[in-house]
Amino acid sequence: MSASIDLAIIWAFIIAFAVFVYVVMDGFDLGLGILFPLFPAKEDRNVVMNSVAPVWDGNETWLVLGGGGLMAAFPLAYAVLMPALYTPIIAMLVGLIFRGVAFEFRWRTTAQRNRWDIAFAGGSLLAALSQGIALGAILQGVHVAGRQYAGGWWDWLTPFSVLTGVSLVIGYAFLGSTWLVLKTEDRLRDRAYALSWWLLFAMLGAIGAVSLVTPLLSIHYSQRWFAWPNIIATAPVPLAVVAVTVLLLGSLAKRQDTRPFFLALALFALSYAGLGISMYPYIVPQSITIWQAASPRDSQLFLLVGVSFLIPLILAYTGWSYWVFRGKVKAGSGYH
Repeated sequence: MSASIDLAIIWAFIIAFAVFVYVVMDGFDLGLGILFPLFPAKEDRNVVMNSVAPVWDGNETWLVLGGGGLMAAFPLAYAVLMPALYTPIIAMLVGLIFRGVAFEFRWRTTAQRNRWDIAFAGGSLLAALSQGIALGAILQGVHVAGRQYAGGWWDWLTPFSVLTGVSLVIGYAFLGSTWLVLKTEDRLRDRAYALSWWLLFAMLGAIGAVSLVTPLLSIHYSQRWFAWPNIIATAPVPLAVVAVTVLLLGSLAKRQDTRPFFLALALFALSYAGLGISMYPYIVPQSITIWQAASPRDSQLFLLVGVSFLIPLILAYTGWSYWVFRGKVKAGSGYH
């Protein structure tokens, strides 16, 4: 491989891709958990869980890839960010554990099913909120001295990080509602349509709030978005958000079961692109660039060879599993 190829850029893209795929694929099943209390009927809850039960655990493969890739390709960033985010990351893992255990245990008991339903909903909410708070804590900046984290234990908890946490909860819930539109029928689908209307406007409000506050956090963010000639490159993002929103409103009004979910994914992709525009070229905003955090070139090259085989394999398996379990989920049938 030519020495002119920037492996740090390649690895930044790989990790960003893995995190994005995790967000959109695990996001909708976390969203189902967040919405779970809104479906009190036992039959409806069974259908909700069966709609995602065959694929949910495979979705988390991307979280492992993103975290492992960060540690291997950008060890300095990993060493700085982990101490800064210990609390929300631990909370996220606790939530994922409760959610994962509840997936299986609620089908094995009758007397305690309500407890596992609470674990499923509570774990999903905790995991989603923690992920959003961690994102906000990274965006607002991490105090770095030398090559290590120099902030306090509670630096991650600010009004902005809470805003991003609540925003991600809303976004995941919207993904979950559009997933139910895609996968369910009759009364349950009608309920999902009604929720999707409310959640779409809530998500747009959350996107707007985060977009307004983020440039105020740092002059770097405001220059990336509004300085000339950067605005020529960044303006298409909000315009695309408007276009996708119009398509979403039309698909919900026309009750096109397939389109809302994929348009919701597009809305997430545009929001994610906005975050990338804001942060580049920093991996620890305002402190450490991707080149400063990168591991030695030989290490990145060695890892890249393995990932070039691993990612296509994961994509193939994921695509196959979704294809096998395609179509509507009916009451009384499913994975369990």
